[in-house]
Amino acid sequence: MEHNNNMVCNPETGVCGPAGEDDMQVIDLSKPKKTVDLYYVTDPICSHCWALEPVLRRFTEQYGDYFNVKAVMGGLLEKWGDGPVDPANGISGPADVAGHWREVGEQTRMPIDGTLWYDNPIHSSYPPSRVFKVIQQQNEALADVFLRRVREAVFPFNQNIAEKNVLIEIVNKLGLDGEWIVNEAESQQGEELLNEDFKLAANLGARGFPTIIMVNEDNQGVKIVGGRPLEFYISGLKQVMDKDELEPNQQPKLSKLLEQEELLFSKEIEVMYDLEQPDVTDFAEEELASGAYDVKEILDERYFVKR
Repeated sequence: MEHNNNMVCNPETGVCGPAGEDDMQVIDLSKPKKTVDLYYVTDPICSHCWALEPVLRRFTEQYGDYFNVKAVMGGLLEKWGDGPVDPANGISGPADVAGHWREVGEQTRMPIDGTLWYDNPIHSSYPPSRVFKVIQQQNEALADVFLRRVREAVFPFNQNIAEKNVLIEIVNKLGLDGEWIVNEAESQQGEELLNEDFKLAANLGARGFPTIIMVNEDNQGVKIVGGRPLEFYISGLKQVMDKDELEPNQQPKLSKLLEQEELLFSKEIEVMYDLEQPDVTDFAEEELASGAYDVKEILDERYFVKR
């Protein structure tokens, strides 16, 4: 029987291991060219957008080398008027939203409180949307972080993200001048930026949230409406790229993901790593350094916070 001994080092070639390779080879380790634009039409107070966070994060982490992401504000709630805002879904006033939000949270296990709709209702989703647009003009990646932070604030932690002081605090924690940015968002410039997104959403044919539209270089695309399983988005990307298979990136290490996100709910970890809910705690203990995180609970759901 022939054995390949990889411990043998060849003094002529200077190679320890199997011989036979050329002395010099040209290799290509570049990432694939991003040929697809992904438009994510959303709103800071869209409960189904909050529920989509685990799937969308995994899709972006594993397949983001193929597309550029652009979040587009859709304008879910301009203001409350005298008549019904969404009669088809039984939404006539703020109190009607609370039950809907709680139901979404219970069904998807992305925690939503929603009691602020009774005692301190959000008067409009436009203020945080305008702040998002002002930040996006400066730093698109930081604008996406802001969007995540306002969703954390309003859904599980029940803060009114239409209030100026709440927005200023969130922006300050991003290392930006919260007062200046929120004031800028309230100016004519902020209004114009938001209206540009409304026009783009209309041109894309987005009428509900979340809507994800993937468009290729030939201006052909697919539109996926509502929160869907991961396979929907992978299938859509294959279709728009005209490929049978795509090469996904490996999921990031949990330590890296928590460092990046700062706060992760159990459902987000389950979706990212194909775990069952009871296995998340043990997985976190194996993957994270002791003392690097805290485990907390809200609305019967565990979440992990970077220290």
